[in-house]
Amino acid sequence: MNAFFAIVKKELRSVSRERTITIAILIQLFIASFSSAILVGLLSFYDPDSALLQRGINARVSVRVGLLGNTGSPLTGFLRASHVRVTPFSIPTDAENAFKAKTIDAILLVPDADASGSVVEMKLFLPQAETASSLILMILKEPLKRYENYLREERGVHVQYTDITGLPSTTFEFLYSVILPVLMFFPAFVAGSMTVDSISEELENHTLETLSSAPLSLNTILGAKIAAALVLAVVQCVAWAGLLRLNRIEIQNVGLVLLLAALVAALNAVGSAFTAAALKDRERSQFLYSMFLLIAVSASYSTGLSPVRLMTRLATGDYATGLGNVALYAVALLALLVVFFRSTKRLTV
Repeated sequence: MNAFFAIVKKELRSVSRERTITIAILIQLFIASFSSAILVGLLSFYDPDSALLQRGINARVSVRVGLLGNTGSPLTGFLRASHVRVTPFSIPTDAENAFKAKTIDAILLVPDADASGSVVEMKLFLPQAETASSLILMILKEPLKRYENYLREERGVHVQYTDITGLPSTTFEFLYSVILPVLMFFPAFVAGSMTVDSISEELENHTLETLSSAPLSLNTILGAKIAAALVLAVVQCVAWAGLLRLNRIEIQNVGLVLLLAALVAALNAVGSAFTAAALKDRERSQFLYSMFLLIAVSASYSTGLSPVRLMTRLATGDYATGLGNVALYAVALLALLVVFFRSTKRLTV
């Protein structure tokens, strides 16, 4: 047993000499440490509206809007309440000249709202730049909604709304279906790559026979290498979960989330060890391991057994998801271990 742990320690110390693995761990550390800021940055591309809502940017950006038509409507007050600088115009040409001179950012034509119940058709003129137009639209959305509700109330149309607290749905989805799985499953990929390098290097340099000459079985040696990769993966997952909590990102069923991440890491490590022992070549083993990951991920989505989906459900507290779902991965790991340890001698010959 002491020899087993000695090999585990040796493998963990060798990680510091592997630049690829070290860089991968540092990238994960950066994502976990600044997950809140990265979430906002990525959402700026994924869903700019949600990002701006989360940052509260409406309160800090001032948009200048030229108002034509019914300048005395309640919309003027709604716009100013949203930090929009309103400039009334009575002549369209004056508004157009101001827009071209960039003294205003947009032109909003507001017709008189009559009591007949006819549709109020407003026109909004925006700059050609897509970024500026998107920003202006997002800031004007709230006051325009308020004006819409005002017109409904004036015409006797009462709409009941439910106030929903918490993060926007897109933010919630992006956090638990992208950020969290990346941090929890990336250590599994590192574990597989680490196992491939370790075993294939021993086989290429013919040093596995030297280790076998010690009072250690071949299964013990390979098991120690797999265990070292698993320990590294679990330590990373625990650290990333702690850093996410420091970023005020709540994770439900933390124990099951970490258990699932550990099982997936173990499956990757054993599978990559199987590949390295069979091919005895680092480059071919890494290539086959990468292809296996792509195929496995695609197959898991098509069969409904995706670990990413299960991770998301566990982290969000889905009442229909629990230990039984995670146990399927434990059964798969046990079966793979039995096959691997029974075939190690034949594979390494």
